[in-house]
Amino acid sequence: MDDKGRPNHIEDYLVTIRNFQWFGWSDPSNKIYANLVVLDGGSKPTESDCTTGLATLQTAWDLENDSYKSKRRAEYPSIVDQLDDIYNNGVDAWKATIKVTKDKYPKP
Repeated sequence: MDDKGRPNHIEDYLVTIRNFQWFGWSDPSNKIYANLVVLDGGSKPTESDCTTGLATLQTAWDLENDSYKSKRRAEYPSIVDQLDDIYNNGVDAWKATIKVTKDKYPKP
């Protein structure tokens, strides 16, 4: 994973498909598919499985962490503050407050 936690190597996928230390590398300094070694007697996933699995993890991470939803979530006031805003200023004022963030990060 990169420094933000986004999966960026097939190893990030490999750890999700079986338990325990089931794989290793014939050359630990060069962690590429060709150097992938299965240690538990199971079958080796295909290179396509690895690259597709990694891409799926990256897409899921992006949707959760780098999407308009996550950007909005980070900027919205807390629920307590939103309820306080509704109580003190009404629903229309609350909607105006929320709209600023929605407009800043529109749906694609």
